[in-house]
Amino acid sequence: MRRPLSVEIDLDRAPTDAELGRLQFTTLLYYLHETNPDNGLVRDKTEPNAPVSIAALGMALATIPVVVERGVIIREFAAKITRKRLRYLLECPQGPEPDASGYKGFFYHFLDIETGRRVWQCELSTIDSAFLFAGALTVATYFDRDTADEAEIRQIANSLYERADWNWARNGEATLTHGWRPENGFIPYRWRGYDEGLLLYILGLGSPSHPLPPESYVAYTSSYQWRKIYDRELLYCGPLFTHQLSHMWVDFRGIRDAFMRERQSDYFENSRQATFVQQEYAVRNPREFVGYGEHCWGFTASDGPGWCKRTIDGVEREFFDYIARGVPYGPDDGTVSPWVVLASLPFAPEIVIPTVRHFSVMPLGAHRLYGFKPSFNRTFEVEGSPTGWWVSPYHFGIDQGPVVLMIENYRTGLLWNIMRRCQPMLRGLRQAGFSGGWL
Repeated sequence: MRRPLSVEIDLDRAPTDAELGRLQFTTLLYYLHETNPDNGLVRDKTEPNAPVSIAALGMALATIPVVVERGVIIREFAAKITRKRLRYLLECPQGPEPDASGYKGFFYHFLDIETGRRVWQCELSTIDSAFLFAGALTVATYFDRDTADEAEIRQIANSLYERADWNWARNGEATLTHGWRPENGFIPYRWRGYDEGLLLYILGLGSPSHPLPPESYVAYTSSYQWRKIYDRELLYCGPLFTHQLSHMWVDFRGIRDAFMRERQSDYFENSRQATFVQQEYAVRNPREFVGYGEHCWGFTASDGPGWCKRTIDGVEREFFDYIARGVPYGPDDGTVSPWVVLASLPFAPEIVIPTVRHFSVMPLGAHRLYGFKPSFNRTFEVEGSPTGWWVSPYHFGIDQGPVVLMIENYRTGLLWNIMRRCQPMLRGLRQAGFSGGWL
């Protein structure tokens, strides 16, 4: 039997700085608790024996300025932790061998947390490597003092970034491939059309050693889809995380490329519109999933109940495991992700704050270690569970970073201000044709 949720709470009250700080801190603890102290590698998720996620490792690096500025770890010790982590990564074996850590400067998606070598015959991932490089450039820019540790951080981080051969990753065409495997070569998918790949191209264009040509960015944007959804015009991509991850590092307010100049918008405003589309979809709830509404939305790449079908109240429902959920065109199986709502805090606080307050009175662990559980599904009943419905049993490293970094950008703009001083990022933005505003 489904359990009602009827706790009264002032949904519209703005969160205090202390409240945001507590949520940010508990979420941040993931990167302190789920890290191998011997080498600085970070688990993909809290499942026992989980491997390293290269993307989560990049996000962990990017949170280090937050850790320092919020007084969690003093700067000198944070610098030593950062230096050790970067040094280990630089020394990880690169080559065509199937058990290396990476090739051509890029890294495999998942690595063994003890040896740093490839696991599961996973792909050499261009996008996950990009998140790693973004994290490395964050600490290279932040640690700017004239000390031995901070100088070495800058040197190693830049070496990691500069050895990536972006033009090799194009495999003879303008756009970047998703990746490569030593067993069968390049993956037959490419980064084209709006998504989190925006950061990938900015970093590739900004490389001082193997820069992408400007035509690569033109090719990436050539298949953009500008749509009108619920009376809102925006550059479409269904999963909400795609409108957030590049924004963790880049303040897109007021800066525009050719595409956005033509439409008198920018990528920040576009993410704002995408956030409202997510809420409106939940209010309309066309597939009548349990719980959706004004204060219950957030559809993105996330864990799910599993690959199965169930007949519920006479309707056959299909459910998924980890998949990129999106709106309004799907896939959608009733799974909602609180973390992705929090990561939209800078874009649309007026709808994010009431939604987060609603989630905070649900049994989703808001005030426990690592913060909100990453996803739940009230349509998928689970007999004997504390809630009566499915809640993800794990936390994921790539979900924690967006919460920490976007709360900080909302509070102080810390990451945005740091990356305004990052020369490769500035060079990449200009090569992509961005101008105006702070740029």
